[in-house]
Amino acid sequence: MDENQNSGGSDDEAEEEEFEEGFEDEVYDFGDSEDTQEADDEVFEEDNGGQTDQDTDESEGGEPTDEATDEMDDALESRDVRGMLDDTDDDGTDGYGIGDDENEEDDAFGDGEDETTEADDPFEETDDDGSVADLPEDDDTDGFDEGDQPVDAGDEGSAMLSMGEGDLEGLQDAVEDADEVSEFFDARSESSGEVLEEVADQEVEGFFDAGSQLEQEFSESKLQTLLSEAKQGVAEFEGLEGYVEHERYWVNKPYAYVAILYSDQQNDYMYHVVEPRLDDFEEAVRRDLEERLRDVLMYEEIDDGMEEDEVLEAKVRKIINDYGIDVDNDSMHKILYYLKRDYIHDGKIDPIMRDPAIEDVSCDGDNTPIFVYHRDYRDLMSNVEFEKEELDSFVIKLAQKAGKHISVADPLVDASMPDGSRIQMTLGKEVTDRGSTFTIRLFQDEPFTPIDLINYNTFSLEQMAYLWTCIENNKSLIFAGGTASGKTTSMNAVTLFIPPKSKVISIEDTREVTLPHMNWIPSVTRDSFSDDGSGEVDMYELLRAALRQRPEYLVVGEVRGEEALTLFQAMSTGHTTYSTMHADSVDSAIHRLENPPISVPRSMLKALDIVSIQSQTFVGGERVRRNMKLVEIIGIDPKTRNIRTDDIFQWNAETDTFVRTGNSTALQDIKKSRGWTDEELERELDKRREVLQYMLDNDIADYEDVSKIIQSFIIDPDRVLNQIREGELNLDALEDLKTLNI
Repeated sequence: MDENQNSGGSDDEAEEEEFEEGFEDEVYDFGDSEDTQEADDEVFEEDNGGQTDQDTDESEGGEPTDEATDEMDDALESRDVRGMLDDTDDDGTDGYGIGDDENEEDDAFGDGEDETTEADDPFEETDDDGSVADLPEDDDTDGFDEGDQPVDAGDEGSAMLSMGEGDLEGLQDAVEDADEVSEFFDARSESSGEVLEEVADQEVEGFFDAGSQLEQEFSESKLQTLLSEAKQGVAEFEGLEGYVEHERYWVNKPYAYVAILYSDQQNDYMYHVVEPRLDDFEEAVRRDLEERLRDVLMYEEIDDGMEEDEVLEAKVRKIINDYGIDVDNDSMHKILYYLKRDYIHDGKIDPIMRDPAIEDVSCDGDNTPIFVYHRDYRDLMSNVEFEKEELDSFVIKLAQKAGKHISVADPLVDASMPDGSRIQMTLGKEVTDRGSTFTIRLFQDEPFTPIDLINYNTFSLEQMAYLWTCIENNKSLIFAGGTASGKTTSMNAVTLFIPPKSKVISIEDTREVTLPHMNWIPSVTRDSFSDDGSGEVDMYELLRAALRQRPEYLVVGEVRGEEALTLFQAMSTGHTTYSTMHADSVDSAIHRLENPPISVPRSMLKALDIVSIQSQTFVGGERVRRNMKLVEIIGIDPKTRNIRTDDIFQWNAETDTFVRTGNSTALQDIKKSRGWTDEELERELDKRREVLQYMLDNDIADYEDVSKIIQSFIIDPDRVLNQIREGELNLDALEDLKTLNI
């Protein structure tokens, strides 16, 4: 004992250094009572030949026993208390956040006011320099790091060698408070999730505002990571040399959006699709699931009452559970997006197909960018393309979805997609040198209205009032023009002027015409199911069948062959007809009608009342659709046997306006048949102008609303006009009026 004391008291400084180096392993009891402390002393004394723990500390420089060390480690693992072992503060607290203050949690982690201020990001703490400080992990503490000072001892550091029982009890209390702190952290983490959700709701709305800058990553929500991925995709793409972002908008929120990019150097726009990015692990899981899903979906029973998306998701989750694949929620959402996109929807072009601004999608071959026709930006190159095998497989899939068969023996297919879009496909290099191709003309869910055509300046308000009067009074009309000139769109829009109770039959190869009329029969041709052509139903047969159903209005999608002769026969017998054809002028339209394969006799052509010539042209460097002229068929010149025509409206390219150039024979015929005077005819035109102008002034362009107003006016014009003039147009009341009369 004397020897130990002599060696221990030789030099105070050496003793202090020895303590500091060995403090990490110093034995302190973190038990819950004095009994536990005494029990530990007994065990310690037995293990050291009867020496007390104090004797051992003094003789061996503070080497602890294994059992005591384990107890200390267990206590420290409950919570890292290194940051709380400070000396008594000036305010009288003991440095652990425990003192006279009733709100112990606020003392340890800041007052409630600061917590509220930092609610936008409750998991970040900042150092004095403003940088983000990482919080310690729960399992990151095995003891004190070398050099850490548990207390601010000053010149009395050696006093720690004789730490008493009261000091140990203080540390025991600190451990208990650390447990309370742990509970506080858990509660705070739970509440912070709600805060993040609220922040996410606010930020997502402004996410696609080009001027906004997000400060949240939203990593706590299942879908918020997808937003972060999308944001990163935009940020990365904005760095593409020579391009700047002009516009972006969702097409499949929150998974996919479109960025319209502009190159100043090329003076051109680009259509860029942004989807969630998969890391290597997620991509591997996706490929594995695709392989397993083929067998599961093919051989396992499927509940007919479930939607396709629900079936696929249920099967995917079952596979993941059965095989024990460890995938977090964020990754699961991204993987499911791609599986649904490829298995159920339209694969790589699914975001494009969902874009309401896209009219045409064109794939010109493998390893070639897909081109789209955008309603606002016209022809755009996209960042989507297919490899050879991928494209061949995709074209076959498109044909199957359309209910068609495509093969090397029959590599050309025209079809209609399930959503009504028209598609033309080729397979391989049999007929197209660059590989498989497809062109899709998208079907609009909500058709254009007459108000839309006026807003786009395709027609003027005066022209639309003229067409309204003519159509309501059974004048026949053909829209002629080049490809994508807006023929079918214009025809579909003006059919809203057909009286609501009239019987209408439409005949098409592909469903494009949409009418609000209840007394409407839409009919579509059918291809043969066999090689000998049996079972085919063409437009000619549909038209013949329609004439037996006493229609008042016939709407034919496009005339190309012998069905045109039947159409003009229907005109000659008093059936009002509307159709489209490819021709760039009245003369070329008449030439096509009179010659094979249509071969309509000239004497029948005079049954046609009006021809609308449509065209795509340029105004101010932008491609636009315009009605070039409205032409009336007057009759046949008895001397020359030529068709006599009269231009009623013409488009002025210099001013981009429409000019009335002639007196309408059709309106004069209407005046006579209705017994109107010239003044009454003009009043009827004025009424229709007033209704159209009201919808323009009040931004009423919704298909349903425009339909209600037009049809209600046809039924009860005075009631609608009175409401308009009083500024109290009631659309709900018009719906009642429309329903009662249909």
